[in-house]
Amino acid sequence: MGSKFKNLGLIGLGMVAGVAVSMQFSALAQKEATQPIPLKELQSLSNVFGLIKSSYVEPVEDSKLISDAISGMVTSLDPHSAYLDKKSFKDLNESTQGRFVGLGIEVGMEDGYVKVVSPIEDSPAYRAGLKPGDLITRLDSQPVKGLTLDEAVKKMRGEPNTKITLTIARKTEDKPIVVTITREIIKQQSVKAKIVEPGYAWLRVSQFQEPTVDDMVKKLQGLYAQDPNIKGLVLDLRNDPGGVLPGAIGVSAAFLPKDVAVVSTKGQMDDQNVTYYARREYYSGRTLSDPLSKLPEAVKNVPMVVLINTGSASASEIVAGALQDYKRATIMGTQSFGKGSVQSIIRFPVNAKEPDFAVKLTTARYYTPKDRSIQARGIEPDLLVEETAEGDGLNTFRSREADLQKHLSNDKDKEISRPKVDEQEEEKKLLELAKKVKPLEYGSKEDFQLTQALNHLKGLPVKLAERKEKDTDAKSEKSEKSEKTDKSDKSHGNHSEPKKK
Repeated sequence: MGSKFKNLGLIGLGMVAGVAVSMQFSALAQKEATQPIPLKELQSLSNVFGLIKSSYVEPVEDSKLISDAISGMVTSLDPHSAYLDKKSFKDLNESTQGRFVGLGIEVGMEDGYVKVVSPIEDSPAYRAGLKPGDLITRLDSQPVKGLTLDEAVKKMRGEPNTKITLTIARKTEDKPIVVTITREIIKQQSVKAKIVEPGYAWLRVSQFQEPTVDDMVKKLQGLYAQDPNIKGLVLDLRNDPGGVLPGAIGVSAAFLPKDVAVVSTKGQMDDQNVTYYARREYYSGRTLSDPLSKLPEAVKNVPMVVLINTGSASASEIVAGALQDYKRATIMGTQSFGKGSVQSIIRFPVNAKEPDFAVKLTTARYYTPKDRSIQARGIEPDLLVEETAEGDGLNTFRSREADLQKHLSNDKDKEISRPKVDEQEEEKKLLELAKKVKPLEYGSKEDFQLTQALNHLKGLPVKLAERKEKDTDAKSEKSEKSEKTDKSDKSHGNHSEPKKK
């Protein structure tokens, strides 16, 4: 009972057709099994198993009954715990490297259909014109309804240069859209950067992967080579669904003082009660060299704004929370997703290189340096700025962690509850808005939130959102009035380190 197992800590969000949830490799000791086995309940399970074997309308394989029973037991816990067969486990491993075979779309389930959350830039799905909110109703000739998300994802993945035909239902179209897409080996570039105007730079992390820290260092080196006198930096984490924990620690450490606490975890197992610091061993793994040592010194003190929105989850929330706690950056945008739980991968049989199956189990919660729980609450921006001057666009209708059934609660304070709405009325509004809203290219001249971030860095007025609580209104008005004279400590690296654990 007291055996060891290999554990993979996950902080990603959602299933992806070609981009599965990312992970961090670590070895944890299994908690000693002190609870007695519930023999009466196991006897009930055995009775049902025997009943199905003897009386179901057609024969069912033992392995299917057992795997389905495990799957049901795990998935009933929370939205992020899951059963992984061999193929799913393999896909999960591949995704950490930012290289995989598939269509290149992040997906979820809605009303029994596969819903496109976001197509990956420059992927086959992106080039085929798939859009967020599209519902995939058929895969080749097979209806999606009746399939689990895992089953649908498996069908969308495959070998390079093979084709699959998708039938798409789009709210702005009267007829189904049929598109044939060729699967590819997709290399996702998780970091982008450019000088948006003289003296001001934009750095975007779209997902936290194993190469993210190294890629970020190269991009920052390039920015400072292009403009050695950068006066302000915008770190863009909008719609970043998360990824590997070392990536989040490394990105945070690039801008924070050495050795400060970045994030901590708390769970039942002793090995899950850990504080992670801005040190090489926490973000570069077994590599002896420190990739952050190659960064220009100016990076530690450059005034910063971090952009987040409802799609910013998990690892991106860890970065935003750490930079916010140390007042290293101004957090701007809208409230993040609120995915602050740790998922661990336990292989069965234990320590097998190619396990029979694995279980993805929620084992801990994440906390910011000031011990704020991210779970089901997310990160609230210092300056609430919506996606456009007219409002928050389609983000207004996006669900958050707190909207998910059986979500893990926030153990620190009361969760933010979202008001109940008339779903049919909201559907009409969404349809009307979808016809008007054009897809936003992050980092472009039309990027309203980026423009406001640059205004803040320059000490110019920022157009804040109107939908605020009274106390937040007062705080924002005060912040806006002081921008021209004060630039804000949050943008100038004024470090007041929280108490370490």
